[in-house]
Amino acid sequence: MTDGKQPIDSHVHFEHEPEIDKYFKAAVKAEASDLHLKVGQPPKLRMQEKIKSTSGQALTEEKIEKLVFEILSEKQKTFFLENGYLDFAHEVGQADRFRINIFKQRTKISLAARRITSEIPPFETLHLPSTIEEIANTAHEGIVLVTGPTGCGKSTTIASMIDYINRNRSCHIITIEDPLEFIHTDKKALVSQRELGIDVHDYNVALQSLMRQDPDVVVISEMRDYETLQAAMRAAETGHLVFGTLHSASAAQTIQRILDLYPQEERELARQTFASAFKAIICQVLLPGLKKEAKRVPAVEILISNPIVKKLISEKRESDIDSVIRACQNEGMQDFTESLRRLVEGEWIDLKVALQNAPNVEELKMALKGIRASAGSIL
Repeated sequence: MTDGKQPIDSHVHFEHEPEIDKYFKAAVKAEASDLHLKVGQPPKLRMQEKIKSTSGQALTEEKIEKLVFEILSEKQKTFFLENGYLDFAHEVGQADRFRINIFKQRTKISLAARRITSEIPPFETLHLPSTIEEIANTAHEGIVLVTGPTGCGKSTTIASMIDYINRNRSCHIITIEDPLEFIHTDKKALVSQRELGIDVHDYNVALQSLMRQDPDVVVISEMRDYETLQAAMRAAETGHLVFGTLHSASAAQTIQRILDLYPQEERELARQTFASAFKAIICQVLLPGLKKEAKRVPAVEILISNPIVKKLISEKRESDIDSVIRACQNEGMQDFTESLRRLVEGEWIDLKVALQNAPNVEELKMALKGIRASAGSIL
């Protein structure tokens, strides 16, 4: 493999608890979102968006190498030494899971680990808009994209939507993940989870065999290239519900990113296909919260497919998408300004945080005074 992902058969079976697990357990106990190990520094934890040092001793090059190599298979170790980086998942006990990236910087090994909570949280505890549940409940075919920057909770949002479908729909759900994060147990649905590098070699192989596995719902952890997107589009066009993630900051930018993955000569057809296939785009960013029960809360933009949206995409009018969202809030749509307004008025986030993250500061100030900009003509 050449894409930095873990080689086939990379599970490691431990005869005793790896020493590095004490660092992971400390992260869990502290309710940290991330753990960082770097030569010359004590272990560090990300707590409420800020990286803080622990009371541990500074780590030596030999110490980090020992800690990291103990949890790698021989194939993983070889891959890392040849490529200088590696992504994989690691379980601590039966409850906690970490998504790990090890990499070399200045010839030395560093580790960054994102903690994945053991339980799949419902929509309410994630403080997501009720529209998210409605999408999970009503969408049975097409594409649903969850977008945003790294660490904004995209995987958690999709996991919550899949868990809702799992509890309420008799169907076959297939996830293709890199690496596996949340573990879904069969409830009303049958859930098959395939991890790249362990259950299947790569995305292309997984997607080629997908339609022979009788899926109803498909989760593709990242729409990373033309081939992945093509497979997702085909699945959506043939009556399947497809979930995926993308790194984009808004609904309009997401549409452009999708189309940019296609060769120029295929872009017009792709535009029409996407306009027909997509069901919803959910863009989110996590912000520091004010309440004890919500240390981080999502600001969310939601675009839902309707005849106006399809028309605008078909006519290359993504610039008018923001106006549609403002005009169609009664259909469950909302822009970031409206989301920030609700979070401030509900005392979920500080006004200063809202203004720092507002797409348009003056528009947010007006919205907080009860004045919203006109949606204008969008037809």
